[in-house]
Amino acid sequence: MKRRDFLVLAAAAAGAAGCDSASGGAGRPTAPPSDGGGGAFARPLRIPPLLEPVVDAAGAKVFTLTMQRGRTEFLAGRPAPTWGFNGSYLGPTLRASRGDRVALEVVNRLGDETTVHWHGMRVPAVMDGGPQRTIAPGATWSPHWTVEQPAATTWYHPHPHGYTAQHVYRGLAGLFLLDDPESRALDLPKTYGVDDFPLIVQDKVINADGTLSEEKLDDSVFFLGNRVLVNGTLGPHLEVAAQRVRLRILNASNARLFHIGFADGRTFQVIGADAGLLPAPVSVDRVALSPAERVEIVAGFAPGESVVLRGFGGRDAIDKGDFDLLKIVAAERLQPSPEVPVRLSSTPPIEVPAGARVRTFRLDGDDEIGGRDYAMDRIDEIVPAGAREIWEVEARDHAHNFHIHEVALRVLDINGQPPPAWYRSQKDTVFLPAKSKARLAVEFGRFTDPRNPYMYHCHILRHEDRGMMGQFVIVEPGTEGQVERTLPAGTAAPATPSGTAHTHG
Repeated sequence: MKRRDFLVLAAAAAGAAGCDSASGGAGRPTAPPSDGGGGAFARPLRIPPLLEPVVDAAGAKVFTLTMQRGRTEFLAGRPAPTWGFNGSYLGPTLRASRGDRVALEVVNRLGDETTVHWHGMRVPAVMDGGPQRTIAPGATWSPHWTVEQPAATTWYHPHPHGYTAQHVYRGLAGLFLLDDPESRALDLPKTYGVDDFPLIVQDKVINADGTLSEEKLDDSVFFLGNRVLVNGTLGPHLEVAAQRVRLRILNASNARLFHIGFADGRTFQVIGADAGLLPAPVSVDRVALSPAERVEIVAGFAPGESVVLRGFGGRDAIDKGDFDLLKIVAAERLQPSPEVPVRLSSTPPIEVPAGARVRTFRLDGDDEIGGRDYAMDRIDEIVPAGAREIWEVEARDHAHNFHIHEVALRVLDINGQPPPAWYRSQKDTVFLPAKSKARLAVEFGRFTDPRNPYMYHCHILRHEDRGMMGQFVIVEPGTEGQVERTLPAGTAAPATPSGTAHTHG
């Protein structure tokens, strides 16, 4: 599958999608791009550490995350104030397996109220960390659940209403990797930090003194930076010692869409998307990632060569400009790597039964869904547990993307055209070019709770802050008519400054 296949999605958007043309259009750089503004790949890529859990008496894996302020040098010798988990910027990588019981101790040492959402994780609503589940300064939130989903690259980030863009921009984000027996048995690169690398990609505006500029963060429809960090590193290089490496790429930007590929146009294999591994690898030379989307790729290298991973620009409002993300340098002698398996995941595609419920959502401007702003005390949709539905989502005036908490989804089509093969696997976030409509097959879980909602929203962060969000609850089938659409006061039960607020579903 070549990059021109993604033009199917773009063409469906009435000429507004912003992917490059097959003949070398807007996505081809007209001049060599900078390496994110960080110099000639002078710094080694920082790899977020794996956080080792403590196993408690009940056998649960307990991870402690402390949100804190610190100082980070994006420009050499110019430390800047930043936020992070267990450090000054970003957070450690968490890892668990299907069937594991996990527990989090999330400590807020920021001095500001916030939340933490487990993006892509299928958990009970009270553990999900939406805007209702606030963590006050000095408080500890202790969610817990059993991992009941396939292997995937998920992540965690704040979700406070009105302040998500600010809190993520300042540095609060990290990866949460999931394994399962099927994925462990595959002959894929899987040694973290050796042949399996996380790449958290973010664009920023960095001032001359090294600080992160927030000048237009609140009032810009699309906040786009002029420099790019990978794992918090500006202008990084990565030395690899294997013939093939796995890159788990997360777009953790506030608004920017990247068309990611190698500067020399080489192909690579997509093996996974948001919600898990693909059924089979798909060969491409470019993938498009809007904010919050993830992709897992396997790329091959020859001994002694170096190649640049690049974020190409396009023609939409959110993908302007070309950025070199990372220089990869292969050792003179490489460890042999097996070919990528021809079969990956046995998880069946999401199929919707005949006569399934169809729900429609219209993203208006930059702050409404269906003509309404978000209201924390309003339930917008009520869904029976285990349902499979079709959600039709339309982007009216601007490009958007659409994320649904808890679910797995499959993109059926955009303006009637099927997406490229690598984009048809299970996901939780989908990009919508301006003036486009997507049909999604959505699979809901079986955690029922009529009082605690999940979210759906645009994941362009300032859009969700301005109100482009809605809420749904999952309930026992047949009880939909019994659910109150207005939530009573105090439903959210936030953590309190006095200590730990344990939430039990």
